[in-house]
Amino acid sequence: MLNWRRALTGRRRTAAPEIKDSRTGPLIALTSAGRPRWTPRDYASLASEGFMRNAVVYRCVRMVAEAAASTPLVVFVDGVRREDHPLARLLARPNPEQSSAEWLETLYGGLQTAGNAYAEAVGEGAPEELWALRPDRVKVVPGRAGWPEAYEYSVDGRSLRIGREPDGWMPVMHLKLFHPVDDHYGLSPLEAAAGAIDVHNASGAWNKALLDNAARPSGALVYNGGDGERLSEAQFEALRAQIDDVHAGALNAGRPMILEGGLDWKPMSWTPADMDFIAGKHAAAREIALAFGVAPQLLGIPGDATYSNYREANAAFWRGTVAPLARKAAAALTGWLGSRFPGTRIEADLDAVPALQPERDALWARLEAASFLTVEERRRMAGVGA
Repeated sequence: MLNWRRALTGRRRTAAPEIKDSRTGPLIALTSAGRPRWTPRDYASLASEGFMRNAVVYRCVRMVAEAAASTPLVVFVDGVRREDHPLARLLARPNPEQSSAEWLETLYGGLQTAGNAYAEAVGEGAPEELWALRPDRVKVVPGRAGWPEAYEYSVDGRSLRIGREPDGWMPVMHLKLFHPVDDHYGLSPLEAAAGAIDVHNASGAWNKALLDNAARPSGALVYNGGDGERLSEAQFEALRAQIDDVHAGALNAGRPMILEGGLDWKPMSWTPADMDFIAGKHAAAREIALAFGVAPQLLGIPGDATYSNYREANAAFWRGTVAPLARKAAAALTGWLGSRFPGTRIEADLDAVPALQPERDALWARLEAASFLTVEERRRMAGVGA
């Protein structure tokens, strides 16, 4: 749940303290001069045309977000896993309205659709609640050093600037995907796949129009009046109206056409370009899946045989897409909340993922056979504390 009410209340405005910054930061600051910068894309259109109107995009976003959110986040204190620590309890129940999986799914979904995800910590001292902020409502406010000194959240013409606390801690975490030409915002898979999404949507619209038109390509009525005689304008309009009323639409599919007065129906046969329609649509779907890191086999898209079976494709999806995303989020949360909970580290518990169990079994078998390693070395290489 996106808690915009909480974001607009109860936050005091504070100035950023003097801290050491990169020497390249002022160059970045010159391009923005401390003004808020909106996300440089039409997020509403991307979300509407992509996620809300395209089944492939919808499924890709849901698969990545739900899979990453199902990966448990565990807390280590001085190298020891602690489930009773306040930070562990906070991650298990970020706020009164959401469970851990729901809150994480919101963050991961924002990353996939906007390339940016924002979380706000609420509470004096150590955070007591964590809330997700809708990406298109947040804009970065660069400081004098070029890096964000505050975040501005806007809803219905009202805005709230959330700045750093007196000790320099930022109550907002900005998680973003890599963008090669933007200093402050990430690039989403949805934007990278925008061209393929347009092709896929246009293919669907064309197919719908074809079905509405008796599920066959159009033809031509040829008038053979002889001696160069042509239909009058009134005759032409009457004929077109009759065709629209009697023969257009799916309900009129297959109805016979009665021709008279030199009219002849010339059907238009399928062309090679028409026959490639389905192949083109599948190619666009595979390109969309590629942008999101989802194997086409997992989406039921034909024409792709990269993996020999579904299990192998699913393992590659978890290993190459979900696991890096979960680790990225865990590292970002550690860097953000670590100063408020000293000595803690957040990690993604990939050992709890059933899809990766065969790889773990193979690793343990290799370590068991490595007799030249000590027990402590084997446990460390297996990712198990000594």
